[in-house]
Amino acid sequence: MKQSRAMSLVESVANVIVGYGVAVVTQILIFPIFGLHTTLAQNLKMGAVFTVVSIARSYLLRRLFEAIRVASRNDRAT
Repeated sequence: MKQSRAMSLVESVANVIVGYGVAVVTQILIFPIFGLHTTLAQNLKMGAVFTVVSIARSYLLRRLFEAIRVASRNDRAT
């Protein structure tokens, strides 16, 4: 069964929201172990930066693999 575009969007948004929450909670728990003491506002801002980087990374990898898929299909067609 194929996923609809709407459900793909819902999945992507949920993934970003959960990833952001995981990043912030991880920072709050792990930073003090390494002697880094940050405020909640700083953790929220850093989580936002990590989220933007993660979205960019995911997008670029998806486009790279799509290009590989298309190239391999074209190689087989010739």
